[in-house]
Amino acid sequence: MISKEDFIQKDRLIKGIAKDKNLKISVVKTTDVVKAARKKHGLSLLNTILLGRALTGTMLMASELKGEERIKLRIEGQGPVKLLVAEANRVGEVRGYVQNPQAEINYNNDTNIGDGLGVGVLTVSKTLYNEAEPRNSSIELINGNITDDLAYYMVQSEQIPSAILLDVGIDENGNVTEAGGLMIQRLPDAPEGAIDQLQQKMLQFDSISQMLSNDLYIDDIMEKAMDPINVKELDRQPVDFFCRCTRKRFKDALAMLGYDDLKEISDEGQELVCHFCNEHYHISKEEIEELLMETKAKMN
Repeated sequence: MISKEDFIQKDRLIKGIAKDKNLKISVVKTTDVVKAARKKHGLSLLNTILLGRALTGTMLMASELKGEERIKLRIEGQGPVKLLVAEANRVGEVRGYVQNPQAEINYNNDTNIGDGLGVGVLTVSKTLYNEAEPRNSSIELINGNITDDLAYYMVQSEQIPSAILLDVGIDENGNVTEAGGLMIQRLPDAPEGAIDQLQQKMLQFDSISQMLSNDLYIDDIMEKAMDPINVKELDRQPVDFFCRCTRKRFKDALAMLGYDDLKEISDEGQELVCHFCNEHYHISKEEIEELLMETKAKMN
């Protein structure tokens, strides 16, 4: 049973707005999310940091959506990670995966964490209410460290100057200590240079993971980031690594295959794996034969 103290410190996102309504801020704690992603996918240190930052950043971006609208971040690069995908919705469900979970780089003075992705493209897809197709927008990666790439994306594709910090803390044993991030965005009436000043402040700002380790919570981090500007809380919500995949969904997907395709796999059962959460689902030979019979009946 979770203690009261642990419950209070759970992964959550908080949103706030400056009292003068010039700036808005979102702060998220994703410690358990990142730990869950690492455990589910068996992530290397490199991928723990990159996917952890991506999950954190995607959740911050999803905080601007409504209801169950969702946003997906997809990065394809020439580095050893190859492909990274993170997805989140407004209700606080976040999930993601990488193509090569054990990928690593040689850590030395010339190494940058962005070398894991290398030269590549970031595509952001938004699934919004009342729109039949997702909105897609792409940019070239500027360094592959996720943080700078998302800040660049916000300016280039959304035309919203933003200060972004994404952080996954790692201890000397390679374990995740804390993870989280913040995003401050300029509102239309903000004076020129307001975000530039905050971006400069972020360069000297303590790491999110360190502040969380020092028992500061998302409320404290929000006030610290905006100081001396007064900020008003707008909303807060829980955040979890959560995937809606089910065995039934995978079986329904098989049912959509044509007769010939089902016939080809009907001699044995199928082991299906969800990319996002690495959950395995076994569909038996008998179930596939039943689907085959149903498909044949529809053809008559």
